[in-house]
Amino acid sequence: MKSAISLVVALTALASQSSAHLLTDAERADIFERFTHGGTLYPVYQYIRPNTNMNSPVIDLTSTDTRCNVGANGSATDTITVAAGDAFSFTSDVAVYHDGPLSIYMAKAPAAAKDFDGSGQVWFKILDIGPTFDSSGTATWNLAQTYTYNIPTALPSGDYILRIQQLAIHNPYPAGTPQFYIECAQITVTGGGTGTPGPLVSIPGWIDGTEPGYVVNIYNDFHNYTVPGPAVWAGQNA
Repeated sequence: MKSAISLVVALTALASQSSAHLLTDAERADIFERFTHGGTLYPVYQYIRPNTNMNSPVIDLTSTDTRCNVGANGSATDTITVAAGDAFSFTSDVAVYHDGPLSIYMAKAPAAAKDFDGSGQVWFKILDIGPTFDSSGTATWNLAQTYTYNIPTALPSGDYILRIQQLAIHNPYPAGTPQFYIECAQITVTGGGTGTPGPLVSIPGWIDGTEPGYVVNIYNDFHNYTVPGPAVWAGQNA
């Protein structure tokens, strides 16, 4: 399913072929640590939950660390107010350079976003960015430092966790383990609509590790791809 919301993906570096050089975890430092809204790039972790994971990936699909990263906590993090339909951006410390898809999820908090741990069947997806394939079937991944999208116009008002997820599948399963790089922002949505986001999933539980997009070998007969996880919510009013 494709989102009806206008997509603007700011690709500031690296359009990588699937045969790109494989970098070690020690060389990687993809941390989506800065948030942009209304033309302002805010300081590191002002609206994004800090974590204790540095640049290591999350690989355990059963761990609650898959929600917002290891040790992430929103209690001391500011919550930014955005209007439904507004553009926002996540910016990493360096451009993403491990091949794999990027997704953005949201979860409505029962009260204040800073007090919500993201538990329960509350998460829905608003964006998938997979590879493109040329006429010969060769894949190119959209690897960027900044990713920009819009809050769905039909999203009901309230506090939300806004989660970005890059899934690195450069080390083919099962010899290698797919790697998640995750961060969460805290937002209050105003001027919302009457849509019903879904399908709703739990994190962990949103992926079980058997999906073709999770176990695929991108270096062998790789000519199509489906991003794992639930369908993207179109963001339309009911």
